[in-house]
Amino acid sequence: MEKVTAGRDQLGGFAPKFAELNDDVLFGQVWSREDRLSARDRCIVTVTALMASGILDSSLRFHLTNARNHGVTREEIAEILTHAAFYAGWPKAWAAFHMAKEVWD
Repeated sequence: MEKVTAGRDQLGGFAPKFAELNDDVLFGQVWSREDRLSARDRCIVTVTALMASGILDSSLRFHLTNARNHGVTREEIAEILTHAAFYAGWPKAWAAFHMAKEVWD
């Protein structure tokens, strides 16, 4: 996985420890454990968790793009979001679908 620097880029001056944990631990150590769970599967889990939590902002867009870049197809993301809608909520899925459609278009 490409080294992520978003934490340092966006929050490094304001919250350096949070930025370090974001870039080095979450995206450095956790996401790199592909021997335990592939990046593609992590993308699917993350998109579903964000949607279920109602986080429908740039974080979801980043992870939808990441999912697409790791091979999740348009058909698969549509099925993932449809399935999750019944557990996470229809309005959340509706919003996630709009964003996913933009990412895959």
